[in-house]
Amino acid sequence: MSSKRHILTAVAWPYANGPRHIGHVSGFGVPSDVFARFQRMSGHDVLMVSGTDEHGTPVQVLADQEGVTPRELADRYNRVIVEDLVALGLSYDLFTRTTTGNHYAVAQELFTGLYDNGYIFTRTTKGAISPSTGRTLPDRYIEGTCPICGYDSARGDQCDNCGNQLDPIDLIEPRSKVNGEVPEFVDTEHFMLDLPAFAEALGTYLTAKSGQWRPNVLKFSLNLLDDLQPRAVTRDLNWGVPIPLEGWSDNANKRLYVWFDAVVGYLSAAVEWAKRTGDPDAWRRWWQDPQAESYYFMGKDNIVFHAEIWPAMLMGYSGIGDRDGDPGSLGALNLPTEVVSSEFLTMEGRKFSSSRRVAIYVRDFLERYSADALRYYIIAAGPETQDTDFTWAEFVRRNNDELVAAWGNLVNRTISMAAKYVGEIPEAGDLTDDDRRVLDHSRAAFAAVGGHLDRSRFKAGLQEAMRTVAEANKYISDQAPWALRKTDPDRMRTVLHVALQLVDDAKTLLTPFLPASSNKVHAMLGGTGVWSAMPHVEDAVDTIGGSGEPTTYQVITGDYAASQARWESVPVRPGTPLAAPTPLFTKLDPAVADEEVARLEDAAK
Repeated sequence: MSSKRHILTAVAWPYANGPRHIGHVSGFGVPSDVFARFQRMSGHDVLMVSGTDEHGTPVQVLADQEGVTPRELADRYNRVIVEDLVALGLSYDLFTRTTTGNHYAVAQELFTGLYDNGYIFTRTTKGAISPSTGRTLPDRYIEGTCPICGYDSARGDQCDNCGNQLDPIDLIEPRSKVNGEVPEFVDTEHFMLDLPAFAEALGTYLTAKSGQWRPNVLKFSLNLLDDLQPRAVTRDLNWGVPIPLEGWSDNANKRLYVWFDAVVGYLSAAVEWAKRTGDPDAWRRWWQDPQAESYYFMGKDNIVFHAEIWPAMLMGYSGIGDRDGDPGSLGALNLPTEVVSSEFLTMEGRKFSSSRRVAIYVRDFLERYSADALRYYIIAAGPETQDTDFTWAEFVRRNNDELVAAWGNLVNRTISMAAKYVGEIPEAGDLTDDDRRVLDHSRAAFAAVGGHLDRSRFKAGLQEAMRTVAEANKYISDQAPWALRKTDPDRMRTVLHVALQLVDDAKTLLTPFLPASSNKVHAMLGGTGVWSAMPHVEDAVDTIGGSGEPTTYQVITGDYAASQARWESVPVRPGTPLAAPTPLFTKLDPAVADEEVARLEDAAK
């Protein structure tokens, strides 16, 4: 194994205005967990952090519609999202929330550091308000025609068609997505992040990533450098982090813009995690060691925040930019090693949309199908480098043909024969060339699969792992140990020993992708203890939502150091008792696909 590395796995923060659908977790959730689990298995120190993004007007708008406070709405959906992500097996070291007192303090410190270094200034701008309510409309809640490319569904903050940053007032025929009315634009004073002051530094940083980042991410990011504009970091709103400056902190209607405090969450979550460990400075190993690495996972609509704006914020706080400056009290902070962005997942040819009821929510999915079946589909057929379409027919096919008929069948028939014919893992006799060849290929797969996963090429890694499953199935079919039971029992025992080694290797190779089922295979092979630790929910205490009163809330965490899983082939132990296995996956009736499509059509009516 290579020397130990400190690897920050920074996962996009799901918005706490509703449950997450499978399109969300295909971008930020499952890929980040595959990466984190692999790196832990490789012996590295991983810190995987995120939480629910709970501030901003979208939460305020939905809370008003439901007749609750923003805090009550955020509390509700924080719990829903926490439960869903745990059920999916996402191994966060800490999944928290942006309404904690700790997060407020860290977000305000980043603002202050940028302000002190001259990278934040005030400007009077035109702010959009709702004529009927008098309330500020967030940029993303205003839609219109893009003045640059003509796309008729551009958002007020960004055009998803051409990728350019926008201002709502620049949209042609702007309209509110809340109620369709034409917004009014009034003068309002806001603090702005001086992005143009980082153009040179960002250009140097991004150019150095050539050949390291996914081409789509790097090309998009470099193109944005041509038109960097100052970006507002505050909003007219009473739900969010107060502005930490004299004369502003007590202004009930001015708060930090939700995007600003959300990206700071990666740092604040690390700080909170360190406090929970009893070593408040532990976060610095991932944020200040020049050798530490950080990988940010999200969908492509968040590239601009993670490849441009967050690096600029980190640079400015650390005293890097046209105006130089001094690091703030937290010290100089590391820039992202890589921004790992996925493309979009559509569903049965349509864009996921909760408002239009075109969605498959994680919770609903996991009520009917296994978490590993969803994880497998997301990696095998998901939007890693291009937009892809989820179809129920393809989900059923992959579940039945690949998980059940290939991997599940290999596990079941190998362990069944060994349990029935021998009752334990048998000793191996003399190995043939065929035995050595298949074992060598299985051992070599660790380097091949690991090489892909270390570069965030998850689909290629899974394909390579499943090739070892196919080779193992072919080996058993060719060797036919059932036919050797009476004619050559010694050879049968050797074949079964080799086959069980192949199953054990495949279990390890598939652990980052399929942790729950790999734990089952570990037990079927006679393993004891924790193979690959799963996340769980714990209580934490902090002030929430600016209340000033200590409040108990739930976080996701886990004792991943307890895992036995290591990224290497470990010899199986002859003499280990074996029992008849249970099915690893459930075969689905093809009619399920039609039933699910019908369910979707009914929900969208």
